[in-house]
Amino acid sequence: MKCPYCGNLDTRVIDSRPADDGTAIRRRRSCDTCSKRFTTYEKVETIPLIIIKKDNTREQYDRAKIEGGVLRACYKRPVPASDIQKTIDEIETNIFSREDKEIPSSVVGEIVMEKLRSLDAVAYVRFASVYREFKDVNTFMAELKKILE
Repeated sequence: MKCPYCGNLDTRVIDSRPADDGTAIRRRRSCDTCSKRFTTYEKVETIPLIIIKKDNTREQYDRAKIEGGVLRACYKRPVPASDIQKTIDEIETNIFSREDKEIPSSVVGEIVMEKLRSLDAVAYVRFASVYREFKDVNTFMAELKKILE
């Protein structure tokens, strides 16, 4: 690592500790030439995931959108916040474990619905009604019958 003070390429690591909830490593370093100390952070480089929307436009994955959808579906439901966060984490893990650089929004929606179905039936139906764009009561009832079976 290059010293930010003198530009020397020989620096030593004095101390290493986890940082940012274990997602990075904080290293204290010392320069062999000028003896000054400095801190560096080491993180895993992630490739951004691209979501392919229904209209074939592409946008970068945004966890906040999934959180918003799940929170709206669980609004005023007796679901603990910890369970909601755990579900969102599971959804995200499922999405990133596919190792695809691009994933259709329809796949993301199905993953969310699958997780919501096991979390809360009402939240599942709320999300499905928006996601599947129920046009009338019959399509709504068909989805409810799937849950009851």
